[in-house]
Amino acid sequence: MTNWLDKIDKELFLYFNSFHTETSDQIWIWITNIPTWIPLYCLLVFFIIKVFKQNSWFVLAAILLVILASDQFTSSFMKPFFGRLRPCYDQEIGKLVHVADKCGGQYGFASGHAANSFGIAVFIFLLFKRYWHGTALIFLWAAVVAFSRIMVGVHYPGDILIGGLVGSFFGWLCFNLLSRIYYSIKHKPLIKS
Repeated sequence: MTNWLDKIDKELFLYFNSFHTETSDQIWIWITNIPTWIPLYCLLVFFIIKVFKQNSWFVLAAILLVILASDQFTSSFMKPFFGRLRPCYDQEIGKLVHVADKCGGQYGFASGHAANSFGIAVFIFLLFKRYWHGTALIFLWAAVVAFSRIMVGVHYPGDILIGGLVGSFFGWLCFNLLSRIYYSIKHKPLIKS
């Protein structure tokens, strides 16, 4: 079963990774780089401060916890534990992989980029869904960032899928922890119905 899944994962990766040009490489590199999204992060911080005012530090601390938990779980636990080589290091397909920038560390399962972006997306969605109906668009951002990891040649689709699920779990968990802690301290819900 795992050999069959591995084969499908590699075939899907090679299919998507083969669609590249010099221009598209630069776009995917730009999308995958964290500094690209600093304006979005600043906008989110602005809205958090605007909506939650003096309580915004609770929310910002919880978001940092989402990122820390997602990143550490994928990078410090999963990658060394599973030891799955990134596509660019795989002896079977490595010569077929188009790496747009750098290959990165040796192991790739699961994707930290996918975990972090989906962790933030789930948390922000749960936080703002009652304030703005377009909040679900944050998942489009997370999906594009995660997909960029395939296009730059450093993660299989399976790495992205599991990373996204891990991050989503931590986003959900940290939001619920924040809500409970806030309620126990302030004796009122964080988000008004």
